[in-house]
Amino acid sequence: MANNLLQSSTHASTIPFSRPSTPGVHPPQIGFCGLGAMGYFMARNLANSFKSQLPPLLVHNRTVAKSQKLLAELGASAVKVADTLDQLVTECDIIFTNLGNDAAVTSIYNEFAKALAQSPPTKFKIFVEMSTVYPTLAGDIDRLLSSYPHVHFVTSPIFGPPPAADKAMLVIAMSGDYRSKKEVAFLLVPAVGRKVIDLGGNVEKAPTLKLIGNGMIMGMNELLAETLTLGEKSGIGQQTVYDLVKEIMPAPGLVAYGNKMVNDLFDGSVGFAIDGGIKDANHIRRLSAELNCPMPAVDNTHRGLITARAIHQAHVVAGTQQWDIIDWSALIASSRVAAGLNPFDSKKGTGVVRED
Repeated sequence: MANNLLQSSTHASTIPFSRPSTPGVHPPQIGFCGLGAMGYFMARNLANSFKSQLPPLLVHNRTVAKSQKLLAELGASAVKVADTLDQLVTECDIIFTNLGNDAAVTSIYNEFAKALAQSPPTKFKIFVEMSTVYPTLAGDIDRLLSSYPHVHFVTSPIFGPPPAADKAMLVIAMSGDYRSKKEVAFLLVPAVGRKVIDLGGNVEKAPTLKLIGNGMIMGMNELLAETLTLGEKSGIGQQTVYDLVKEIMPAPGLVAYGNKMVNDLFDGSVGFAIDGGIKDANHIRRLSAELNCPMPAVDNTHRGLITARAIHQAHVVAGTQQWDIIDWSALIASSRVAAGLNPFDSKKGTGVVRED
């Protein structure tokens, strides 16, 4: 495993830690809890990367079908399904969690704590939380786990949409115990992500950076939605505005979300569901209020997300929805409706009349 973990000097620019100690006779057992839109790809890539060096990745998901799907895709040599959370805690040395919201994270870690109380660890055990949560929750979990011997906690939220997770191109923020971060970082890069950003020992710092980053992304999406809508209403056309974005501001996020907006690709089952975006917006607004740091761009985005969800729910009630879940890029529905356009189908309603 050492060769895979440590590889070459290219790691120096992607992992801000020296290499961990060479594993002993018994390689660590890795576990993964939460196989959602992001977690499935991360667990798959982790299992694939180390299937010849480590025991099969032990996975657990609330719905067993996701675990069985991963097992069917990779085979028993790479994946093993855990029947219970207790099994995950008891058998694993390093456990990754990637869950949908703070309530789910709280519930899972309370179950972990019960398992630890019943079977106290006798050797080093690391829990790695990769969800987007409010920073103080990370502190609460750290205090909960620190009461058990040999247990360490690392926060490691990730930046990137599901396609980036699929391609192992995520950017990973990380804070917590230094030795634990070293072990975790060399597992995650390049298997799951392309770079680690170290935020020090305070486990609340990585979740804070995650919220700041998501605030930038959602503010960008709101401005993108407004300008594409203005392009359509002005007769320039949203496609022309999008082409300009790709020429002068070709940031990956702008390009990806702009493509979804222009082509009405709002299926949240293969993207970032709008409920997750609203949850993040609420967290960022709470953080900005607690720190007396106004973020009006996030406030506007929150309004757009709530409006888009309300429009979609009205379609669900009427039985006219195109998607059961909408992506958070569908916030453009708010700008479109305010401008008198169709919320989710840019081909309907006011069309562009070019003046040649």
